[in-house]
Amino acid sequence: MAYRLHLFPSLFFLVLGLGLQLPVTRWALERSSRRMLVLMASGAGGILLSLGYLFEFQRVLLYVPAQTACWVQFASLFWTACLLGLFLGMLSWRGASAFRPERRRFLQATGTALCAAPFAGTAFGIVERDRFRVAEQDIPIANLPADLHGLRIVQITDIHLSPFLSEKQFARAIDMANEAKAPLALVTGDLITRSGDPLDACLRQLARLHAEAGILGCLGNHEVYTQTEEYITAWGCLNGIDFLRQESKMLKFGAASINFAGVDYQRMHSRYLAGAERLVAPGMVNVLLSHNPDVFPVAAAKGYDLTIAGHTHGGQVNFEILHQNLNLARYFTPYIAGLYRQGNAAIYVSNGIGTIGVPVRVGAPPEISVLRLCAI
Repeated sequence: MAYRLHLFPSLFFLVLGLGLQLPVTRWALERSSRRMLVLMASGAGGILLSLGYLFEFQRVLLYVPAQTACWVQFASLFWTACLLGLFLGMLSWRGASAFRPERRRFLQATGTALCAAPFAGTAFGIVERDRFRVAEQDIPIANLPADLHGLRIVQITDIHLSPFLSEKQFARAIDMANEAKAPLALVTGDLITRSGDPLDACLRQLARLHAEAGILGCLGNHEVYTQTEEYITAWGCLNGIDFLRQESKMLKFGAASINFAGVDYQRMHSRYLAGAERLVAPGMVNVLLSHNPDVFPVAAAKGYDLTIAGHTHGGQVNFEILHQNLNLARYFTPYIAGLYRQGNAAIYVSNGIGTIGVPVRVGAPPEISVLRLCAI
């Protein structure tokens, strides 16, 4: 079920791309004398869109190198964006003929800008995806023991080590996490994107994390898709990273204890956090590690003071219009990025480090999160 849900975005972009390609091709044929060239470009685009969808299937990927599949999917999504720009530009150019010369020139310029926007946006987003930042956030918690006040936690999530993020780039993020000198480190899922990605290289870099009190983690949806849950858990046991899978671990700081519980990826529309109430330690601060943030209301109802999550990439491509954030993630969860509260409970959702689909980030910079617990 989880894997079928993962295919839906690719199916959406396939249908969108093919739907846009028909009117754009018809318009180009009307205006161009090189009809064969237009038809060849349209046919190549249709094949590219289809391959971008087909490469999501695990059985297809068995015969295609992960790096090749990754770049084909990027090209497919980029072609869809170009078609959207061409379609909007086409509408502007068609409408220009009905206006006076000055208005016509404006609409023609607008159409040209719309056609160029996918190229400019992709170029900007490719640059932005590599600009890691350290995002610091105070987390107010009711009845926080004095010895936990000021406790700093560094979080790394959504690494997606793949052709879109090299080991060298990820090593820089690990260095930034270590420079924070936080006593505790968390790894909250999605180490790679697909089967064939360099999982061992990702684990090798995670082994470089330094945290005096330990390193805890949970697993994400891409661990499910790549069937690497057991491998990563076993590796963690040997290398000092406790991936909590429906289990909890209590840590002590001074005279105060804090309870961390972790769960595997919670499938959308499933019964969230079934049995997770058994991991709550009465009378203590309870923190839940969950890759996907949409479990937050359930976690709060079960007694968790704080949920720490990732999964959304902050929307990855996010536009703020009239103080509203527009991105794909908001259609799946209201908890996109940053701190949210419900009563005395809180959740922090990190933008994470890597990307999926396209090697682009716009309005959602990659981050290493440093959380500081503080008393209300």
